[in-house]
Amino acid sequence: MRPLAFVDLETTGAAAATDRITEIGIIEVDPDGSVREWQQLVNPRTRITPFIEQLTGISNAMVAAAPPFEQVAEETLRRLEGRLFIAHNARFDYGFLSHEFKRLEISFYAPVLCTVKFSRALSPEHKKHNLDSLIERHGLQANGRHRALADAQLIHQFWQKIHVDRNSDEIEAALKAQRDKESP
Repeated sequence: MRPLAFVDLETTGAAAATDRITEIGIIEVDPDGSVREWQQLVNPRTRITPFIEQLTGISNAMVAAAPPFEQVAEETLRRLEGRLFIAHNARFDYGFLSHEFKRLEISFYAPVLCTVKFSRALSPEHKKHNLDSLIERHGLQANGRHRALADAQLIHQFWQKIHVDRNSDEIEAALKAQRDKESP
């Protein structure tokens, strides 16, 4: 098994080019099965709107004393290096991190697995593959929603559940289907 990183971010909005990260949650899983969790609030240096504050529970006051991304970039990169980057709607999370690293002129690349696409490939009979649907469908235990570490934990639970409920051929076929769709 290759090293894995289950990643979730909370942000000030949906546009990676203009919005900023407010929280990072990463669960690192090593080939020997050891697991480490890391969560970090990030000062976005911009206001968090009332809508985002209500959605995530992250307030301007909470991030006021948090370090800006440039102070946690090295730690974030170290935790992701050499790992398969696994996220729900991975384009969003990977895009935000890529933009933040690019602003700092730091090269960032990781192989990516999107659990939305993975779920679609595994269960095409289901219409919904958002995180709330996966919680309900797979009996995942949510310790909170729309907080980075809590959502990363849900993604990790989904990964573990699939590896118990499905055989390796089904999992490999779903992974291959995702890779094939992303190939040029």
